[in-house]
Amino acid sequence: MDGEVRKLGKRRTTNSELRTTILIAVGGNSLIRAGEKGTVAQQMSNARRTAAAIVGLVRAGHRIVITHGNGPQVGAQLLRSERASDQVPGQTLDVCGAASQGEIGYLLAQALQRELAAAAMPVPVVSVVTQTVVSASDPAMAHPSKPIGPFYSRADAEEKKRLFAWTIVEDAARGYRRIVPSPEPVEIVELAVIRELVNAGVLVIACGGGGIPVVRADDGFKGVEAVIDKDRASALLASELGVGIFAISTDTDYVYLDYKKPTQRPLTCVSAEELESFYRAGQFPPGNMGPKVESALRFLRSGGREVIISSYEHLCEAVAGQAGTRILPGPAAHALGGGAPEKVSVR
Repeated sequence: MDGEVRKLGKRRTTNSELRTTILIAVGGNSLIRAGEKGTVAQQMSNARRTAAAIVGLVRAGHRIVITHGNGPQVGAQLLRSERASDQVPGQTLDVCGAASQGEIGYLLAQALQRELAAAAMPVPVVSVVTQTVVSASDPAMAHPSKPIGPFYSRADAEEKKRLFAWTIVEDAARGYRRIVPSPEPVEIVELAVIRELVNAGVLVIACGGGGIPVVRADDGFKGVEAVIDKDRASALLASELGVGIFAISTDTDYVYLDYKKPTQRPLTCVSAEELESFYRAGQFPPGNMGPKVESALRFLRSGGREVIISSYEHLCEAVAGQAGTRILPGPAAHALGGGAPEKVSVR
């Protein structure tokens, strides 16, 4: 692979080529589906399905950067670390995040390599364990809000709080759970390396789980016990790379208004101005579509030209304007879907 990268790296990406680069934020459901235990075999099988959709975009001439979630995987890492702490040293949250990046990056890279080989497309694939800088003075650092890890009984939760100074909250239906800060991503440490790889024609997997949260220190960087929203970090990376399209893969085919209500309607093509008005009206809950919509708006405000939100099964059609929700900059109004959404022409 080193020879391939050196050979490809002799020329730079032109502006016209850069407009065909797509950053795809892969949702956690792409590897572990509802009801699954998350075995390696299950995750690999799901990764192959996701990879097949992504390779369809490579075949269509697009360059691809992939980011991904890591919620279930980092939760499992934390649980393993906790349960084995009487035999081996436990791991901090940042180290568990790094481990999950390596795990998921390996599964996605192997699945992509297999699909690319089957399609006779010699595109190199690499996974970059990525650090994301956050500010030590971010207000979120003093106000933990992101649940992580397993649920505990009250007695166990009190013990964890005493031993580790964790912040614990109660979920009335399921028990007690640890919460950690979710600060804003400020900078991608490995940005220059990722850019060089993309310019060299490499399919890059990066910024898994939002990246490992780090703060600047006198001697470099220091990991912190926090979780960065994957979609926010993906929007930052997409903006910094200057990609043409930011695609968010999720478990629904469209962004919906009145989601799961009798009046539910899919958005097919919508302006940033319209989407922001729906967002301010409370249409997209914080624990569901809210962070994705917010991240889409961030990308467009920073100069991005298009965001797509859809399921991974329909990524190729969504990029072609035949499925999913397309979000465009500017105030021009387009369409709300009625029953079966139709393709919307954007002029």
